Amino acid sequence: MRYAQIRKCDVANGKGIRTSLFVQGCTFQCKGCFNTDTWDFEGGRLWDESIEKQFVELTGKPHIAGATILGGEPLHPANCECVTRLAKRLKSEYPEKSIWVYSGYCFEELAERESEIFEYIDVLVDGRFEQDKKDLSLRFRGSSNQRVIDIKKTLEEGRITLYME
Repeated sequence: MRYAQIRKCDVANGKGIRTSLFVQGCTFQCKGCFNTDTWDFEGGRLWDESIEKQFVELTGKPHIAGATILGGEPLHPANCECVTRLAKRLKSEYPEKSIWVYSGYCFEELAERESEIFEYIDVLVDGRFEQDKKDLSLRFRGSSNQRVIDIKKTLEEGRITLYME
């Protein structure tokens, strides 16, 4: 896996102060995307054990509410295994920290092919960004078709449950 950047104190991509990992590579290439430099799977830098260790340590700081993984497309098949491993490690080392993932895939698409990630994440912001549905008043998402899903409640209740602050 490759990554574009790590933000040590991100307040835009999830609740509270967070560490954020911008994964490299996306095939959706949504019109109006705010992060086009993350589309190329060969761009950015190589993710390795030392970078992962640094990211995990940053997330463990007392003022950090949790980690957010976005991109690019973190749940693209080329990235999903590494992202799942990272989420598992974060949840193991810091179970009190929340893990958010932003994906252009809808929950239903992911549930058909990849469910292990759901064991470790708390919130999934799903759906492709749609320029014609852009709404700057929305919290934690860019367009009205996207959902902010409480994964734990969704799995418990057996139906999509939206995250409520």
